[in-house]
Amino acid sequence: MRTTVRRHLGKVVAGTAIAVAATAVMVGITLPGTAGADDSGGGKGGQSTGQAAGRQQGQQGDTGAVQPGVVEGAPAEGAKGKGRDPLTDDEIARVERIALDRQQFAASEDVDGDRGPQRLGVDLAEPAAGEVDDPAAPRRAVVSFYDYKDDTLVTKTVNLDTGKVENTGTQHGVQPPLSAAEQNEAASLLIADPLGAGLKADFKDATGKELGSPDQLQIAAMIYRAVPGAEPAVLDKCGEHRCVRLLPKVRNGPWIDARSLVIDLSTRKVARLTG
Repeated sequence: MRTTVRRHLGKVVAGTAIAVAATAVMVGITLPGTAGADDSGGGKGGQSTGQAAGRQQGQQGDTGAVQPGVVEGAPAEGAKGKGRDPLTDDEIARVERIALDRQQFAASEDVDGDRGPQRLGVDLAEPAAGEVDDPAAPRRAVVSFYDYKDDTLVTKTVNLDTGKVENTGTQHGVQPPLSAAEQNEAASLLIADPLGAGLKADFKDATGKELGSPDQLQIAAMIYRAVPGAEPAVLDKCGEHRCVRLLPKVRNGPWIDARSLVIDLSTRKVARLTG
């Protein structure tokens, strides 16, 4: 593996050092299995003392018997939550429809260059100062979009009771965490770029297969901002532009160190850090 480190741009790194550095936490969830027992009685022949006692107890009402467990299904999610309940799927879909009007959709672009802004997320809004203790306070949601056409973060607060947009904010130079779609697009750009040759070589060393799609990787990412003297001129606008450093991992395999590479999603260019 040390030979790989020397030879390729994207170093294959064992362990969790890169994941810790990027504060990327991979959480594994193990689902419990099911268990059961077949407690059947005997045949027509004689029965043991234990069987007789069990039959007698059953005739007396089985008051001490342990009943089999019952697994209840999750309750159906309602169309509308209450108070500080998490937003339901129906509420999220409704907020997005209300927040994204036709004019904004037609005048903006997502990370792929398609019409419409890039959706970043929808969150339950904090109650207004005078509504903190009011059980009848309206539920509000904040939806965030990123417009790649002019590098603008757009946030809208929607009142779920009235169905109206109560507040709209636009900001430049503000870079919230990347969505999964943006991470995948950044990986696609890196794989297709000549500077991604090291990443592909390390992937092949680790798996014996060619890397051609982000689906072959587990991807963590972090926003990159320009640091004077630490990058080529092509990255000078990172921060104003939406730039990302990827922390790719072979599925069920090692991390690959690609931290020296930065993908500018706004210009769709890849560059190597020099500082």
